[in-house]
Amino acid sequence: MEQLKVYNRDGNVTGEMAAPDFLSSVWNAGLVHQVFKAIAANKREPIAHTKNRGEVRGGGIKPWKQKGTGRARQGSIRSPLWRHGGISFGPRNTTDYSQKTNKKMLKKSLRSALAKKLASGELKVVNNLTSENSKTKELAGVVQSLSRGKSALLVVSNSDKSTLRAARNLKRSMAVTAKDLNVLNVLSHTNILIDQKALSEIK
Repeated sequence: MEQLKVYNRDGNVTGEMAAPDFLSSVWNAGLVHQVFKAIAANKREPIAHTKNRGEVRGGGIKPWKQKGTGRARQGSIRSPLWRHGGISFGPRNTTDYSQKTNKKMLKKSLRSALAKKLASGELKVVNNLTSENSKTKELAGVVQSLSRGKSALLVVSNSDKSTLRAARNLKRSMAVTAKDLNVLNVLSHTNILIDQKALSEIK
């Protein structure tokens, strides 16, 4: 069984531990891509919004009579054919971009992504990531020593609320609990720093 190096808060190796089975998963690029896009789509909020001819102000009266003018018949100056008229088939803020993914896909893709990070040397297990005083400055020093200035994802225990607060203002880094870990978070950061207690909760 593969051994994992365990680091302290100063970035030094303090020991080893047996790697969990899920960290030996095979890389599945197709599945990881599908789940990544689905999670990103589920977070997407439709903002762009256009008005159709029934929502644009004005246009209540027929611009000219139906016959006898020599011009084309028109029923409203707010027709999509007119300037300042409604928009045909424009973006609407009622669009639902969400995609369905089942639990097996989520679990398998996460195992695959974490195993890939471990194989590339970008996953580190830390004996204690907890920030007792919820100080961002203190946690920033820990992240700097472990990630060497690159972006980092801190995975902490489900009960560790203080580290989540301390990580709110970290630059290029964020913290999540073990239960909220997903493929989008893993692949959006260069380094993955997992608290030793959180590693057992991920299993």
